[in-house]
Amino acid sequence: MLVDSHCHLNFRGLDEDLAGVLARARAAGVGYFVNIGTTRAEWPTIIATAEANADVGATVGIHPHEAEHHPDIDTAALVAAAAHPKVIGIGETGLDYYYDHSPRDQQQTSFRAHIAAARATGLPLVVHTRDAEADTTAILREEMAQGAFTGVIHCFTASRAFAEVALELGFYISLSGILTFKSAADIQETAKGLPADRILVETDAPYLAPVPLRGKTCEPAYVAHTAAFLAKLRGVSEAELAATTTANFRRLFTKAA
Repeated sequence: MLVDSHCHLNFRGLDEDLAGVLARARAAGVGYFVNIGTTRAEWPTIIATAEANADVGATVGIHPHEAEHHPDIDTAALVAAAAHPKVIGIGETGLDYYYDHSPRDQQQTSFRAHIAAARATGLPLVVHTRDAEADTTAILREEMAQGAFTGVIHCFTASRAFAEVALELGFYISLSGILTFKSAADIQETAKGLPADRILVETDAPYLAPVPLRGKTCEPAYVAHTAAFLAKLRGVSEAELAATTTANFRRLFTKAA
């Protein structure tokens, strides 16, 4: 069994044929889906999809792109939303300095609120970071010093040095279809050396379809291609890779059980 540890089932491209999307993924060996929250308005739909499907979990969070538009979403709001039995994580949250769709100070404030919610609930934090390694590192270190929390760096595209920081702090690292791209040699090299007990796989569907489906609307079924590529890269069987990443997922997302 594989787990798609990060997808957006209610985004355009998937939501129109959600039953088909889930059926195709299940047929491809995907046994669990994490449906990720990015705006407050999405939360009811994301949670409803999880309620309707035993193999779907939800997260509640505000994407860094949306931080400017959600000044009211503080730690208390996140903790309250996370009380729902199908909410298994906090996020996605983090910093995105590539697009800078929200002012950086507001991204950082939102990120810290999410961290506090993860600490308060014991749920894992789902972190997005792009072109913001230094500030992401600083905030994670500062917040960890105030009290432990767990989490995952989703759709890993950062440096080996950042991976080492994340691992040192107890985080897991999730690899997406980007791993299969020809331009991803550095990410592939980092992925080879990650501890087996800290890796997850994801699609970030409907984005980032892996080779050989690059350019198509990504579906959770395609996580099988990323997993197969990662297994070959690390010199293990696809079955072993699936068993390892699924065990890791269960260890991190304990509420999914």
